[in-house]
Amino acid sequence: MIDFYALTSPNVQKIFVMLEECGLPYNLKTVDVWKGEQFTPEFTRVNPLQKVPAIVDSDGPGGKPYTVIESGAILIYLAEKTGRFLPKDPGKRFDTIQWLMVQMANLGPMCGQLVHFSKYAPEGQDYGNARYRSQVNTLFDVYEQRLAAQPYVAGDEYTIADIAAFPWLRNVGLLAIDLANRPHVKGWIDRIEARDGVKRAFATIATIKSIRDSATDDQKDRFFARGRYARA
Repeated sequence: MIDFYALTSPNVQKIFVMLEECGLPYNLKTVDVWKGEQFTPEFTRVNPLQKVPAIVDSDGPGGKPYTVIESGAILIYLAEKTGRFLPKDPGKRFDTIQWLMVQMANLGPMCGQLVHFSKYAPEGQDYGNARYRSQVNTLFDVYEQRLAAQPYVAGDEYTIADIAAFPWLRNVGLLAIDLANRPHVKGWIDRIEARDGVKRAFATIATIKSIRDSATDDQKDRFFARGRYARA
């Protein structure tokens, strides 16, 4: 059994999708990061970075419990565990890993910063907003070019590169990104949304509650490490 520490962010959504696609049973342990539950000693022992997602696999390597943090590492771990969504062919395998890293190092951070500066930062953040919107638009164009040439991000197979990118690229409403001139991204989103495992994942995600919309200013400051929690 896998203990899955989660809430609802795109990085967490990847793992919900992977677990459902692989048919792996899991025990959902919600961590409301808006309440500060990630800072408890119990969770810090699971992930010293104090972030979700994280998993603890009771049947890890050698049959022993094993903890995995960071969403990209979790996807690789689960792919290796199940033999799914990570090709065996060396070229295709490294195509998949490369594009997983593109999401981890580029798409996720740039989208995350855009959301922060457009939704949560104080007034007067025009530079940050413009910088990250430009970066995100460029990345959407890169994925459009990829998907114009092939059905999936890493080639002709659905892989963890798609599972990683999907929660970010589908988030066009929050990002205020226009897909009118990106038909291949739009078609790819539609195809993945139609998968049964993805439907199950997002049905579960829809049931998870947090205090995000009612968090106090102090709770938000702690979450964002700002105000009296800043270490600058």
